[in-house]
Amino acid sequence: MTATLLAVLCSFHVASGVIHSWKAFYTGITGLSEFPEFVAVNILDDEVMGYFDNRINRFESKQSWMTGALGQQYDEQQTDVLRPWVDTFKNNVKIAMDRFNQSQGVHTFQCMYGCQWDDESGDIDTSDQYGYDGEDFLTLDLKNLRYIAPNPQAVITKQKWDNNRAWLEAVKAYGTQECINWLKKYVQYGSSTLGRTVPPEVTLLQKNSGVVCHSTGFYPDGVMITLKRDGVDMHEDVDMGETLPNEDGTFQKRAELKVSPEERKKGEFTCEVAHKSGEPIVKILIVEEGSNLVGIIIGCVIAAVVVIGGVVAVVFFMKKEGVI
Repeated sequence: MTATLLAVLCSFHVASGVIHSWKAFYTGITGLSEFPEFVAVNILDDEVMGYFDNRINRFESKQSWMTGALGQQYDEQQTDVLRPWVDTFKNNVKIAMDRFNQSQGVHTFQCMYGCQWDDESGDIDTSDQYGYDGEDFLTLDLKNLRYIAPNPQAVITKQKWDNNRAWLEAVKAYGTQECINWLKKYVQYGSSTLGRTVPPEVTLLQKNSGVVCHSTGFYPDGVMITLKRDGVDMHEDVDMGETLPNEDGTFQKRAELKVSPEERKKGEFTCEVAHKSGEPIVKILIVEEGSNLVGIIIGCVIAAVVVIGGVVAVVFFMKKEGVI
């Protein structure tokens, strides 16, 4: 359900502006007694903004700036909005199980909705998607103002929602107007947090299978890792890992170039890591016969900047029909 827009220039990823977005994830769960039956999470620029589940039965803000900007009243308002969703999602899981001819087991029904805004181009977008047991169930087609049902079990709901024109117009208005307006406000409220940058720590290591470049501790989450051999970009035999979160809110990413120990001795291997926090970091792996590997970090002046946007949040929840 996610997408990243990247442009390539001089072997570095450069984004035209910072893309802010807010997304709400609702999950109904059955068959797991140790887990809550309903969980709601708000994501602001790839960071958790707020959390609710039916066991604690209240919404909790997770960003320090929210206390001063929104106050306790905001948490109370969100609690009032989310509590009715508990029964709605319990019911949705049961309905979906019936449609898929299931009577027991672990099952989930999920909803993800929100909006995004490019603070440079002004481009906006909105999403409203539903899933069952990890598979797509319904997706909003904003251009044609209808829902797409990828399987027969979802067609009943698609027809129900598509035939309610007022409902579709309300979804569109919320996603393209109300959501965006709040999004811009929260970009301003959380600017001290959202605007921060933390440079990556880079290591270049030898493994039996090849050379591994590991970048960690950076914020925001966009980095470009380029592995080179004798100054030439390596694209084949490179395994580029996903960007993963660290416990402190920063991120990490790694890339591995598959090369034999014999081949490693014949060339110079370099890892370049570009991030919006500053100049790209270059680390060179020198392999010498009978010697340990020596990593040298070099500050490099390269005319490229990585600006990969995150996601900023709207704290307005629109009450939807909900029941599938």
